[in-house]
Amino acid sequence: MTFRVNLKMLSLAALMLATFASSAKAETWVSTATKATAVKGTTTKAVTHIAAMQAGSLTHVVVALKLRNKSDLDGLTADIMSGRTNKALTNAEFMSRYAPTKEQVQAVVNHLTRSGFTKITVSSNNMLVNATGSAASVKSAFNADLHTYSVNGRTAYANVNDAAVPQSLSNIVLAVHGLQTVHLHHTMLKKPDAKILTTTGHNPTDFPTIYNATSLPSATNATIGIISQGDVSQTITDLNSFASSAGYPQPNVSTVVVGSGSSDTAGLGEWNMDTQSSLAAAGGTIKQMVLYVADTLSDADLTNTYNKAVSDNQAKAINVSLGECENDAQSSGIMASNDQIFQTAVAQGQTFSVSSGDSGSYECGTSTNAQSYPAVSPYVIALGGTLVDTDSNNGWLGESVWSCTDWQSCQQSANGGAGGGASLTESAPSWQVSSGVLGSSTMRGVPDISLDADPSSGAMVLINGSTQQIGGTSLAAPLFTGFWARVQSQNNNSLAFPAAAIYQKAAANPGMFHDITSGSVGGYNASTGWDYASGYGSLNVANFAAVIGSGTTPPPPTGNVLKSGVPVTGLGLPSGSSKVYSIVVPAGRTSLTFKTSGGSGDCDIYVKLGSAPTTSSYLKKSDGSTTSESITISAPKAGTYYLLLNSYATFNGVSLVATYK
Repeated sequence: MTFRVNLKMLSLAALMLATFASSAKAETWVSTATKATAVKGTTTKAVTHIAAMQAGSLTHVVVALKLRNKSDLDGLTADIMSGRTNKALTNAEFMSRYAPTKEQVQAVVNHLTRSGFTKITVSSNNMLVNATGSAASVKSAFNADLHTYSVNGRTAYANVNDAAVPQSLSNIVLAVHGLQTVHLHHTMLKKPDAKILTTTGHNPTDFPTIYNATSLPSATNATIGIISQGDVSQTITDLNSFASSAGYPQPNVSTVVVGSGSSDTAGLGEWNMDTQSSLAAAGGTIKQMVLYVADTLSDADLTNTYNKAVSDNQAKAINVSLGECENDAQSSGIMASNDQIFQTAVAQGQTFSVSSGDSGSYECGTSTNAQSYPAVSPYVIALGGTLVDTDSNNGWLGESVWSCTDWQSCQQSANGGAGGGASLTESAPSWQVSSGVLGSSTMRGVPDISLDADPSSGAMVLINGSTQQIGGTSLAAPLFTGFWARVQSQNNNSLAFPAAAIYQKAAANPGMFHDITSGSVGGYNASTGWDYASGYGSLNVANFAAVIGSGTTPPPPTGNVLKSGVPVTGLGLPSGSSKVYSIVVPAGRTSLTFKTSGGSGDCDIYVKLGSAPTTSSYLKKSDGSTTSESITISAPKAGTYYLLLNSYATFNGVSLVATYK
């Protein structure tokens, strides 16, 4: 009986293929961003071919559609990231200007239906179309053959040729996901070796003190999103217990299951660290936490989950403690489709915080430097990892990179180490290029910043009622998620995606960071300033919030902006008053001098980089008893310098000049 049923299925598949073959002659196939899956093994992945997938075997596909008016969206997000505008798109504005149209969606639905797919659904923002079909349906719809493989003992499948669509859909369909499960995302979690004592770890409540965030109010106005997978019921139970023990109010937590649901609890430690660490970094009191729960860590399921968090447009800070080899992400097409999703998030005022990886600079499992996706996306903040040293009161004492040496020992499956380096696949965004930190490279550099990740200084995470010490860049990412939620809440959730502001303001505001100058991620070493091992270093959150958020020193009025070598004359102020001037100093200048002269009375000058000085807070001062004052700074850092002209005694007729060479 079973044999006859299989014959029927095979006959039906053959009929579908024959029908398709006769109709396909009239239209040309056009490849999508989904290429043939590279299935060769690595040091961490043993892959063996089994056979061609049976025609009747079912699979679930996610078709990613191209956005409309993409060049216009590129311009908008560039303006947002450069600070030229901070107006975020509403869902309605996105749908009317950039989302695929109903007609485009219907064309894809019709194509899937003709090819034998069923259970067809469309995401609320029209970016994704989900469907279930057989291997024969995949061949009919996308001209792709599926084969099965054994991957480290797990049965998987993959497309052995590029996924294509008929010419009429080539301007609509971007990529097709669900055609391979050989390459999956993985969590960025690392437990310490048994020889490391658990007492060296930190309660998540310690991190606001370590990174100087305690002066900021809690993120009471912020919603945090957590990308997760499987059964998260125990995660919520443990989060409530953690909040109670920390003295926090019970958090408002909801789950959004993106798919049919899963009983998998393998990621419990990861999701517990993400939720507890982000809550603590946010100050313990938040508006809401939403767990977006995927069925699996496959490309298809995670694409749906990322998109759900974006189409909901509720969380302004979203955590992703996941990643995979960037080459695999490019080949499968998720780099193209997920970058669209992350770009949409930027346009809507949402920020994804993503772990940079736990395999040093060798995420792809070979001796070639390669990075993790989605950390290399230009539309996310990439978080690297450190080993943090503190005093008995959790005061910050110093930090080094979570280090590793060679490509074998750097692997997460071995000793592990913080991810970092130059991307092989993603071009550097303009804000990173213009900062000058990449030198001659034109490829995206990660990480952007770093926070604690070394398992030996990791978080004491509550799991099933007991604590476990866990590290990995999976810790760094939720820490930034919580800190960013705190900064956003303080600014009424009005701040734009912060990467460009970080790079633009770093030189003038070095106090935002703890510069990390020691350690290696294998292929790259830490050094002074931005580097591929640690980015700009770790955060001093209070200083970061002051610069990025509402505490940023506004530029002086146009009349108070100095030009190099051009004096401002006839200045006068009554006793006890002051006035602020500024000058932007380009990189590569050998000296910067401020001078006052002439007139009568007594004026003093105070200078500071990045923000306005006061008579008690400054970089340099000159406070003699006349109007002749002078300050010289050798090899000045690039950035905006502010001068406070203070009247110790009423002065008149004074000239002020600033000159850089």
